Parts: sequence; structure tokens; C-alpha cells
Amino acid sequence: MTTWVTLEMTVRDGAFEALSEFLKANLANVRGFDGALSVTLFYDTATRAFLIHEEWMSREHHQAYLAFIEEKGVMAALLGFMEGPPSVTYYEKLVM
Repeated sequence: MTTWVTLEMTVRDGAFEALSEFLKANLANVRGFDGALSVTLFYDTATRAFLIHEEWMSREHHQAYLAFIEEKGVMAALLGFMEGPPSVTYYEKLVM
């Protein structure tokens, strides 16, 4: 069973272009981290809503990744483009 993670936030007015460059430089690192299965990004230009949808082997894998990017300053850099911290939600994929 895998874990889906969503991170929802709002991009600061005028920051999307710089955010795009930051993401281009860093997404390969997320996708290559131990336990990462996929990362998909969504953006609403009208509201500046930004959604990151990730699939991980487990919640623990994702939390290890979060600890790593917090320690390295990557999370702080990402939040510099945002109006506030993300709303993070974990979902366990159900197999029925």
C-alpha cells in the first residue's frame, strides 16, 4: 500500500516565474529521493493556488524527505515563494 500526500498553498503575487525556476532545479531531487514514486504539480493562475501531489512508498519515507529538506534549507526556500505554510494531507491508498 502506498501513501499519497498533498501540499496546498498560495503563491505570492508575482512569484510564480521564480517558483517555476526553483522547481525545475529541484524536482529531480524529490523524484529521486528514497521512497518517492511520483510528484505532480498543479497551479490555478486565477487564484494562485498551488498543489503538489506526491505518491510515496510510506508516510515514513515522506517524513524522512521533509526532515531532509528542512535541514538543507530547501523547505524554507520553497516557502519563500508562498503566502504561508502548506496544508499537508496524507492519504493511504486503499486496495478494495
